[in-house]
Amino acid sequence: MPFQQLAQSSSKAVRAPPPGADKRRIVCFSLADELPKLHCEANTLYWAKALLTMTYNFIDGAIVHSRELPPFDIPQLRFVEAGLALAHSQPTKAPVKGKSSSTLCGAYLLEEKIEGGSAVFTKFIHNMDCGPSLDEGEEGYGVAQFLAFTQHVQYIQTSKLVFISDYQGK
Repeated sequence: MPFQQLAQSSSKAVRAPPPGADKRRIVCFSLADELPKLHCEANTLYWAKALLTMTYNFIDGAIVHSRELPPFDIPQLRFVEAGLALAHSQPTKAPVKGKSSSTLCGAYLLEEKIEGGSAVFTKFIHNMDCGPSLDEGEEGYGVAQFLAFTQHVQYIQTSKLVFISDYQGK
């Protein structure tokens, strides 16, 4: 199976149109509202990566202790690389010794670009259902089955505390 990528969502607000309007508009949150949301999203991606790594470690351990290799290929998946970027204004006067005088003026979640746009994305598992979103025989069904398996491993390995849902990617 070729290299796969899993994606995260952005934190833009989609505001419903007022009565009588026919289009939705995308608006940005204020910086005070945006920063905690982006911090939460970046932290969620960090933990999702750790959970996926834990799952592969579990699989590797099972293979090491097995008498034979599994009769199927194990997809090699990953989440997009991302980071939180904070933009600061330039200080207007000389800084006080040991203190920064810049002001936070923007916060951004930077994610690696996935070539191909939204047309190449597949919803493998919906966040309201733990089973594959694809039907048997559809392209990507094996990956969707694997991702359902990862949810079980994560749930058990974390003592029933957490698992990744809403898997989508290319």
